[in-house]
Amino acid sequence: MARLAPKVLNLNQSDRSELQQLINRHNAAQQLVLRAKIILLASEGKNHGEIARILDISLDMARLWRNRWCETSDKELSILQRLQDLERIGAPVKFSMEQVIELFALACSPPSDYGLPISHWTPRELADEIMKQGIIESISVRHLGRLY
Repeated sequence: MARLAPKVLNLNQSDRSELQQLINRHNAAQQLVLRAKIILLASEGKNHGEIARILDISLDMARLWRNRWCETSDKELSILQRLQDLERIGAPVKFSMEQVIELFALACSPPSDYGLPISHWTPRELADEIMKQGIIESISVRHLGRLY
């Protein structure tokens, strides 16, 4: 079975120049520099395997960035935007910024203001007080410890 050649990547002189400037910048993020090198090598006609060997990266990485570059070619994006990671999917935010601010305000005040006979908040006591006041309906001690 014959293998398919990777997509041809044609760069105009402006894009090529901008990618080269990015590579030459001393303060550029190394991930972006590596991606720019992948694109430049791909535009020179190198296949995924050659790019992977030259840059000492995985074949999948070479393939990913060539394909992503081609997919974004018709969009009005800058070079830097085209080389950025995609937004990552994660769990939705559990607490609003207002709730977190109220949590910090409570944590910064002395426990004696709330009738507690302790000198410092522990995550357990802070979680109990936050739920008692109705700031947050439910929060684990562990999660509160990460926030606090």
